[in-house]
Formats: sequence, structure tokens, C-alpha cells
Amino acid sequence: MSLGDNNEINSPFQLIERAEWKKLNGLFAHKLAQDDVKNLQALNEPLTIAEIEDIYFPLAHLLDIFIQQYRESHSLVTGYLNKHTQRLPFVIGIAGSVAAGKSTTARVLQKVLSMLPGKPNVDLVTTDGFLYPNHILNDRNILNRKGFPESYDTRLLLNFLSAMKSGEPEFEVPVYSHLEYDILKDQTQIIKMPDILIVEGINVLQVNSTTGNNVFVSDYFDYSIYVDADESDIKDWYVARFESLRATSFQNKDSYFHRYADMDKQASIKMATNIWNEINRPNLRENILPTRYRADLILKKGAHHFVRNIRVRKV
Repeated sequence: MSLGDNNEINSPFQLIERAEWKKLNGLFAHKLAQDDVKNLQALNEPLTIAEIEDIYFPLAHLLDIFIQQYRESHSLVTGYLNKHTQRLPFVIGIAGSVAAGKSTTARVLQKVLSMLPGKPNVDLVTTDGFLYPNHILNDRNILNRKGFPESYDTRLLLNFLSAMKSGEPEFEVPVYSHLEYDILKDQTQIIKMPDILIVEGINVLQVNSTTGNNVFVSDYFDYSIYVDADESDIKDWYVARFESLRATSFQNKDSYFHRYADMDKQASIKMATNIWNEINRPNLRENILPTRYRADLILKKGAHHFVRNIRVRKV
């Protein structure tokens, strides 16, 4: 049975258009400053106060319903078992293609959720930090497969999530540098039992088992979101971002991609298009897009990069 856009009646999702969705917020009376928006914005990805208020305020309100249910269930079950254990983090997974804007979604959601009543502590972890270091990828001859399932230390990622859901007081997470295109050797992110944990990455909903068991990253999620867009739009965004990076970050001599800094625009676009066609498109089609309907909620963007509609899994 198809779950596509033309089969809404039999779909496990309810389709909500943007105009209807933005009316659903009944919780937030907060106002964001333009500086807040600027700090959350990514390169070549427009973000406005209206986008945050129309899309992310209602989303945070919806998530708060699930968070409160989660906390109530914890209290009832531990009371029933007479085991009053500490409350564990509510874990949100955010998936989507390279260049789809999932990192911005994660940052905005972290900001907005931290504004909920009670001001919860919200941590954000990206699965880029769980990529194998380049020297391991080189040894395995899969550096050009970075981002594919086999390029991640899935066992470490699962250990981290297991620790969070087991009440471990803290966990050191590796940090990835997009400038160096590698894991940083002398830097880690310490996660100390947040109220809400957001885990963002292209691989978070995948079920490709690289650990020899049937435990998946998404098994630890309490809610999951997929950031969606038409493939042609994502490709255009990727190429435009590559060209912007060539004129900015790639100019840094410490950048892994500094060798592309002196390319002219035409050569840059050709290079980005080749990378998309040879690496990112196959990964999207083979590993990322098939996970879309495993999410609890799908944010569908239009060509302008703003959310056009939302699909919410029926309950």
C-alpha cells in the first residue's frame, strides 16, 4: 500500500496545510528577537520570525502534549512498581537529507522547546559526531561513502542513547568539524541528563544494522520528525550551499575543502553537482528517503525553503 501524497485516505498520517497548522498554537505568547533568528539561521537557508511562530510554536505545543504524557506515564508506572526512579530524557529524533534543513529545524526546536513552561533543559546532539574518523574511513576505503550507514560508529551512538535512557548522569559525545571534515581529537560534548534530548542526523531513522543486532537508533526515540522536500529542490539547495561555502569557509587554509577555493563559479557548480549525483543522491534514495514514513511527523518544505504542510501520524 502506497503512503504517498496521493493516497491520503489510507495514509497513517493526517495532512495539515500551513494555514491551518499555524492556528493550532495555544501555548506560546513568547516573542523572538531578530537576533535570535540570526543565531539560528544556516548558510543559504532563509529563516524568519513568521516561520518560527507559524511552524515551530505549534510543533512545540504538540510535542509538549507528548512530553507531559511521557512524564505522567513515568510517574504512574514507577509508582505502581514502587520504584521511584529518576525521570529520563524525552528523546526527539530529526532526520532528513543533506541540505534539507534538518540542522536548522533542530536548532530552532531546541530554542523553542526551552521556552516551554518550566523552562526545560534541552540538549542537541548531531550524529555527525558519530562518524568514524577519516583515518578509519580511509583504512576501510570508504571515505567517499561518508554519510552512508557503514561510515557511522553506530555502536557508540547506541551506547550513548542507551546511557541516556538508563539514567547515566553524563556521557561524552565526539564532536565533528565541518571545517576539518573530521572528528576533533581534543574536543567532546558532555551531555548531562537533559529534560529533552534532540538527536539530529541523516541516519537516525535508518534500520540498516551495522552492529550485528536488531537494535536501532530510533528504538530510543519518544518522537521523531522527518524534514522533507522535493529532491530537485534539495539538489538546488546543496549546489547553492556549496558555492556559498566555496566563497567563504573554503577560503580558510585550514578547511579540508580549501583546494576548491580558487574554482570559478561554473566549475564550483559542476563539482557540487557531481558530488550530489555520485554520493548524496544515492544515499538519499537508498538510505534516507525510505525512512520518511517511519517518522511521527513530516515537515514538507517548498522550493522557498519554508514549510508548506505537515503530516502528523494518526493516534
